[in-house]
Amino acid sequence: MTQNEKLAELSAAGVAVWLDDLSRDRIRSGNLQSLVDDYSVVGVTTNPTIFAAAISGSDSYDDQVHAMAVRKVSVDEALRTITAADVRDACDLLAPVAQRTGRDGRVSLEVSPGVAHDTDATAAEAAHLWWLVDRPNLYIKIPATQEGLAAITTSIAHGISVNVTLIFSPERYRAVMDAYLSGLEQRLQAGGSLDGIESVASFFVSRVDTEIDKRLDEADADPSLKGKAAVANAQLAYQAYQEVFSSDRWRTLEAQGAKPQRPLWASTGVKNQDYPDTLYISDLIAPDTVNTMPEKTLKAYADHGHPGTPIQQTYDEAAQVMKAVADAGVDLDDVFKVLEDEGIRKFADSWDELTNSVRSQLEDKK
Repeated sequence: MTQNEKLAELSAAGVAVWLDDLSRDRIRSGNLQSLVDDYSVVGVTTNPTIFAAAISGSDSYDDQVHAMAVRKVSVDEALRTITAADVRDACDLLAPVAQRTGRDGRVSLEVSPGVAHDTDATAAEAAHLWWLVDRPNLYIKIPATQEGLAAITTSIAHGISVNVTLIFSPERYRAVMDAYLSGLEQRLQAGGSLDGIESVASFFVSRVDTEIDKRLDEADADPSLKGKAAVANAQLAYQAYQEVFSSDRWRTLEAQGAKPQRPLWASTGVKNQDYPDTLYISDLIAPDTVNTMPEKTLKAYADHGHPGTPIQQTYDEAAQVMKAVADAGVDLDDVFKVLEDEGIRKFADSWDELTNSVRSQLEDKK
């Protein structure tokens, strides 16, 4: 079996293969196009950490930064202009995929992490980024904080396609799905069309194992539990997805042209090198899902990946795993809170790094 066939097999099982990375170099060199052509990639996700690495490590942005320095634009304006340009170009590259599939070919751009706990600011920035990039195959990423839930509803009601990010628990995921359905309902009530509105819910995986494994060690728990919670947690999230998107509430919206909010498995590169490098792909295969992968993980699966047990057959075992973890003394509610706070903080730190990098480049180009 060739690499392309392995990923094609994954796609045929209902998993949309997305790349968790973007840079101007990747676009201009033809690398992104080759991943679309040869590795079944049909979407792209970005975040502040990805852009910080892309911009600080390349001279591809020099001309644009110089032009903005001459115009004396603010750092914030320069930062959004740079990131929006890359996302717009990636949207254009993936437009044929969007036309062919009707649901993929999407590229995500995240609101500033600094507004993650401000509902109105999140909704306002989402609307601005939607306008700025101005491509129908864009996703605006909104964190699934308590404050972000209302911003998700508002954005969907305004016809903005949303990638909800930083989801760690099935309970919060249910709240995210409710926010999505509420947005669709509000749009219909206002006389709007649901045509073109799409959404994914980014459920984070590897970080769950990192945090829970640490706590299992601290509790001197059964070591056989390590490396199992992240997959089990995601499997139970998919069970919640199936329940919500088979409900009467959903069927009513579907009849009006609504599209389901697909689960997206994020943070799928393994953090613990003792685990198989394709763990968070092989064990999370199910119809109507997205798996966004770093290029290293993508090519690992293309080289030696193989399907695991279909998610729909794992619910009982997954529930037993999570119960065993809790019985071992791990406070799961606290785990999920810590991970959400940590996720916001990490992205905020990357955003600050990115801001400082652009500020420095603007000063150098004057």
